[in-house]
Amino acid sequence: MFKDIEHLIRLAVVILIAVAAFVLLRAAVIPSSFGQYGHYRGAAITEIAARPIAFAGHDICAGCHTEEAAQKKQGKHVVVACEACHGALARHADDPSALTPAKLDTAVLCTRCHEANSAKPRTFPQVVTADHSGGIACDTCHQPHKPKIEDEMPAGGKK
Repeated sequence: MFKDIEHLIRLAVVILIAVAAFVLLRAAVIPSSFGQYGHYRGAAITEIAARPIAFAGHDICAGCHTEEAAQKKQGKHVVVACEACHGALARHADDPSALTPAKLDTAVLCTRCHEANSAKPRTFPQVVTADHSGGIACDTCHQPHKPKIEDEMPAGGKK
């Protein structure tokens, strides 16, 4: 029936060799803990847990900086974590003298979120900083912890 059956046998052998090579290579490359808890290395959990904690968290910040926390609760930045702007401050929370946070450059910091960008929702406060501030720091006119609705710019950047 099949005149050249040896071609099919050769093809089957090549496929079997390829599958065996794949299985051996995969066993050599993929860590044994891969897939233990999901689609990642199970050992990654212990590795990450062994790292020092870098972020203190909003509640820790609010414990000492009560005035700023109260202002933030009344403003539009209530959903923004303190360390999103101020950086990781677990060392400062553990010992305030160990790390003194630097004064933020709001002319740079605020533009990370509020620079005009067509990909952002139109209702999100956006400005074209070159036209809006002329390089002046945002906190000269705006209070970052409690931005007022009238302080925020409509889409397009100008009041």
